[in-house]
Amino acid sequence: MIFIIKIEDEPLAFLESLPTKTQHIVRTKLSLLKTDPYPGKGGDKEKFTCRGKKPIYRLHISHSYTALYRIENDIVFIFYLDTIERAHKKYGRL
Repeated sequence: MIFIIKIEDEPLAFLESLPTKTQHIVRTKLSLLKTDPYPGKGGDKEKFTCRGKKPIYRLHISHSYTALYRIENDIVFIFYLDTIERAHKKYGRL
């Protein structure tokens, strides 16, 4: 199954503010979610479950960035993208 990747406005603005080479690295890693958005071998993806809410997934990107996303049907919605340090602060609010 092929998933559609949708990046929301805020993470897209952050992505576009990065240097060109970094943008390429991040976009390449995000594109891998098209064929395999669920956690498994490799350890770069993790599932978070909150009682009464839909699961949220995390993707580490090159030891520097973290993307948070949700999966609905065949669409992967990337709703957060930031440095790992700032993302760790966000985890407590999920």
